[in-house]
Amino acid sequence: MSNRWRTQPERGHHWAYQFMAWVALRVGRGPARMLLFPICLYYLLFSSSQTKAIKKFLERACNRPAGLLDVFRHYHYFASTILDRPFLLVGKDEQFHLTFHGTDLLLDRVDRGQGCILLGAHLGSFEVVRASGLASRSVPIKLLMQEDQAPMLGEVLQKLDPSMSQSIISIGAPDAMLQVKDCVEGGGLVGILGDRHGRNDKIVQCCFLGELAPFPIGPMLLASLVKAPVILFFGVYRGGCHYEIFFELFSEQVVLDRSRREASLQEWTQRFVGRLEYYCRLAPHNWFNFYDVWEEDS
Repeated sequence: MSNRWRTQPERGHHWAYQFMAWVALRVGRGPARMLLFPICLYYLLFSSSQTKAIKKFLERACNRPAGLLDVFRHYHYFASTILDRPFLLVGKDEQFHLTFHGTDLLLDRVDRGQGCILLGAHLGSFEVVRASGLASRSVPIKLLMQEDQAPMLGEVLQKLDPSMSQSIISIGAPDAMLQVKDCVEGGGLVGILGDRHGRNDKIVQCCFLGELAPFPIGPMLLASLVKAPVILFFGVYRGGCHYEIFFELFSEQVVLDRSRREASLQEWTQRFVGRLEYYCRLAPHNWFNFYDVWEEDS
């Protein structure tokens, strides 16, 4: 998987996103959505490398040729989830139609005070997970991420609610593992996205949509060290105001075979990639990696 994503800014400029968030929260989601069409058309016309990557992904996930309308829809789904982000972060989810699958799987553990790792990907919306009933339970939710690669999220959290910016655990922080363990042992949830890797991350080759692609072993290694249940989550956008949120038990505990540790890590990672592939086929226009995931680094 190319590290090109690390050199790409989050789609759109900060000022544009801040303006859209301001319009959405003060004027309403409807008027703000009117801005999405010209924005998406701009990226369709002038972001050739991203458009090419989207077409390649859609053709693999859908098993058919992908046209410009498919790519436009892809951009529009992404822009819609970005626009909805401030509403979901501040708890204004009453205007959305939310369909949940497997929520009891997560909430039963939360009610027992059992911490979990939420493992997802850049597929759909992470923020919509907060609408699953977790807010009413006051359970701590942390997000383990490359903070320097997501300045827009940190900035948005700081402006919407300064206390929420404390929910980010930087992967590069010296005490990152300690923060994760403290959160999980305290009955909290730690979310991590397992489809991208950094320059220095260890990777393994996994079969993804018919071709080998590199994926990080970090999530599986983390899960094995924390010894907590791992629950997959995907909040896919279905258009309009509709989101469909899936929770699926991945494993009660990730246990590595010490006698064949590397092979064990590859097998666990491939298992995750297999489920990721399933959800990619279920909601292909929710794949928000705008680069060729099969392209090797030169």
